[in-house]
Amino acid sequence: MRLGIAITRASSLDATWTTACLAEAALARGHALRLVEPWDFEVDGTGRLVARAHAFDEPMSRELLCEHLRNRTARRRYLEVATLDVLLLRINPIDLAVLGYASLAAREGVLVLNTPETLIKTSHKSYLAHLDGVPRPKTLVTRSLATTLAFCVELESGIILKPARASGGRAVSRVGRRDERALERAFYEASRAGDGYVVVQEYLAEAAEGEKRLLWLDGDLLGGYLRRRAPGQLAHNLKRGGQPEPCQLLESEHDLIRSVTPHLKSDGVWFAGIDVIGGRVIEINTLNPGGVHMVQAFTGSNLAASMVAWLEAAAEQR
Repeated sequence: MRLGIAITRASSLDATWTTACLAEAALARGHALRLVEPWDFEVDGTGRLVARAHAFDEPMSRELLCEHLRNRTARRRYLEVATLDVLLLRINPIDLAVLGYASLAAREGVLVLNTPETLIKTSHKSYLAHLDGVPRPKTLVTRSLATTLAFCVELESGIILKPARASGGRAVSRVGRRDERALERAFYEASRAGDGYVVVQEYLAEAAEGEKRLLWLDGDLLGGYLRRRAPGQLAHNLKRGGQPEPCQLLESEHDLIRSVTPHLKSDGVWFAGIDVIGGRVIEINTLNPGGVHMVQAFTGSNLAASMVAWLEAAAEQR
């Protein structure tokens, strides 16, 4: 299999990231790997879709792979994108130019995951708010402060506000039920940090016990781990000092996976990170979900190899 991965920036790839885990597993299974940054896609003078790629063809550790990318010592090769079997989109934030090039690749027969159409549909945090049958906190997604004020009146535990398009736990706030001044400040902070839309969500008291990241692959629950917030922090994100811990997967969490699976499969998702607090889904991440490294470290399993095996089978079926 010839595997391409579109990445945000080669020099920033870290060995603990899921992208690096997938790259290492693909090389270990004998596949050719091509990593492409957004500015390296081109349509040449003959109309072909090409890219200047970081090329890897021999097994190596993800630490060494990231060192080559960081030091710009990886081989560079021109690639006709149509010769790829699979192109994974592992970019964050969303890049409309990359989505356009990926659409051209799909037209030429490349298996693109997640598809540009899928990412447009599912990568915004408004996606979860309209899914029927998925247990979640009471949720509003809006640009209206007035609507937010009306929404939170009956929520005794207060609310969480966060950008509808952002990552890493930035601009996340908790506001009490009747603190309108704090709510207004938090609302505009979240609005400015993303695309203007704000997710307003019922605060769940179980958040004090942590947040689980569950890894979903084509309908199966691969594994998960717990994130506990750092002292003085609200968000559980590792980028905000959150601490990862191993955890047991409960039957109720398998039920959650069963509730969300028809939606994800219908919308063309192959891999997602599902964040859970108190038996309810608070976020679905499809743009560039991570967590494989943590689950592998806690369980000793090789999830990345299983994911690459899934890609092999998907490519064979085309």
